[in-house]
Amino acid sequence: MKPSLLASLAVVAAATLAGCAPKQDAQADAVRARLQSLLPGLAADAVRPSDVPGLYEVQDGANFGYVTADGKYMIEGDLLNLATGESITENRRKADRIAKLDAIGEDNMIVFAPEGRTKHVVTVFTDVDCGYCRRLHSQMAQYNALGIEIRYLAYPRTGPDSESFRKAEAVWCSADRKTALTQAKLGAPVSGGEKCDNIVHREWDLGNAFGLRGTPLLVLEDGSIVNGYLPPETLEQRLDAPPSSPFAAQPRQG
Repeated sequence: MKPSLLASLAVVAAATLAGCAPKQDAQADAVRARLQSLLPGLAADAVRPSDVPGLYEVQDGANFGYVTADGKYMIEGDLLNLATGESITENRRKADRIAKLDAIGEDNMIVFAPEGRTKHVVTVFTDVDCGYCRRLHSQMAQYNALGIEIRYLAYPRTGPDSESFRKAEAVWCSADRKTALTQAKLGAPVSGGEKCDNIVHREWDLGNAFGLRGTPLLVLEDGSIVNGYLPPETLEQRLDAPPSSPFAAQPRQG
């Protein structure tokens, strides 16, 4: 959630939510209506009851806050179950990422799949001019040999109206996107893309909503993310590891 949005909620919560109805459903509706009246950009489904009675979850992209039903307190941050160690908020993020990727659909991504059995699928936000993005792409045969499918979404780090953004548009609008992407990552000139720039902009917006801090950004099958590059064998270890296992490898960005 943008700091300004959280700050606004924290300031106005006590003054505006104290009159919420006592019943749970009416209370949730009142919280939602009040916040939307103060913050018109807040989506209806961004405000919902949390797993903790009396707290309402507020989401803006990858950021979350929690508002008490009496309107006295606003909590910014992640909600943890101390008994199990589970991050309730991070699980919400994971489910949200998966749903948003499913909405885009694999047919709209640039996919490099193994010739044999696919063991894992990793979605990668990539920038054609990013050094570690290029390194990842240069090892595509190794990822695929390990049974890892890589499917790409565009995230030009320099943003709209930049040369990297134009290159991404040319790649994503190409008749042969896989070849165009490989050529672009090798530094070959790319052209075209004027008629479908909304494709790249949509994926760039999605990367921002995911809280992307650098490229490549890897989204794993369970919705968890890796901010940076991992070599093929290291990524395989990460994907094969049990959910509770620590993973110490440091991803690289650039």
